[in-house]
Amino acid sequence: MALSDTENLIYQNALKYASEISLNLMAVKITNRPEDFLNWCSELLRLCRQDLNIELLDPEQLPQLSKLQVILETGFSVTQLKMARIAPWPIFVDFIEKQTTIHALEERFKLLDYINEIKVKPLVELIEEDKLAFAGKHTNKHDHSVYNFDIEWFASTKGAKVFHILIQQKPADFDQALSYIPLEGDVTPEQYQNFSKAYQHIFSSYTDVKPAGEKAPLAAATRLLAMRRPDQFIALTNAKIDILCQGLSIPKFNNFDFNSYWQDMIGTLRTFAWWHQTQPTEANELKIWQARAILIDLFLFADETLAQNSNFLRLRDKTQKNKGRATAGSVARKRTKESAEMLVDRALTADDIPEYLLTKRDSIINEVKNGKSVEHVIRLMRAIFG
Repeated sequence: MALSDTENLIYQNALKYASEISLNLMAVKITNRPEDFLNWCSELLRLCRQDLNIELLDPEQLPQLSKLQVILETGFSVTQLKMARIAPWPIFVDFIEKQTTIHALEERFKLLDYINEIKVKPLVELIEEDKLAFAGKHTNKHDHSVYNFDIEWFASTKGAKVFHILIQQKPADFDQALSYIPLEGDVTPEQYQNFSKAYQHIFSSYTDVKPAGEKAPLAAATRLLAMRRPDQFIALTNAKIDILCQGLSIPKFNNFDFNSYWQDMIGTLRTFAWWHQTQPTEANELKIWQARAILIDLFLFADETLAQNSNFLRLRDKTQKNKGRATAGSVARKRTKESAEMLVDRALTADDIPEYLLTKRDSIINEVKNGKSVEHVIRLMRAIFG
């Protein structure tokens, strides 16, 4: 395989952790031998998640397997981002359209469509739920029939506590900062700098609501910027910064470096051929073009659990389940061991259930007997064991 320096480093790290479980991997039947790095990462990751016998691993090997999977996911993302750097517009569009299911593209566009409707109003005039939708925090207050999408797609800010305190207390100040970013046309360096200064001033001015030394978070700022102009800005989280920097071949920066975000990341984005594409007339292409910067997310690794873990789906299913319980009323009763086993056995007959989950039957039954839903337990085990 011909590897870039970044890919070679990832490859060597993967081999280091793979050696810790080499005997277990040797027991797996191999039929596919990719010759390119992207598919090599994908196939080895699949083997680790689906074909490797987890029960035969020693306890001390589990962290090594987990680290290997993270490295392979990073390799997958970095290589796809490498492709994004050279892709022409038709290839970019084709790639985005192929991610519809695995990256929940329809839900993401519903979010962007909703934000496009409300962003013409200042934050100070928005109801609390809409403020949170713009800022990136999904809550139980978001009625799934109105917010039929996960608000936290692209970048969740639920961990940015000070940011959310301030956006509720000082929405007019955030409006002032965002007013420097035009709703049309390319954003200039001066306009971005004016936003950055105003945004950071909000945090430095309100010392009573933040611990000493708290700085204005870049990631939360990029969420606001990307919602206002999804064609101009990439939405970041702390976890995405390193992967995007590796994939775009730019120096890594931290969550407080507003200059590097603009000069290195957005500056690099603006060298891509697909970003410079003139406005298309075809409807589907136009929709992608209007969100082309934020859609860089779709080049990051995703598996079949990503779309299923949507906050919208969780809230919707929870509401429907609660209604079902209310309808059952007096006929509801505590599960017996037999009923728990029946529920689990029925769920394990689904076509998409991997072999390793079948070996966890007794553990799943115990969790169901303790009051958890079968779906929740299976989803949790998928997340843990891949």
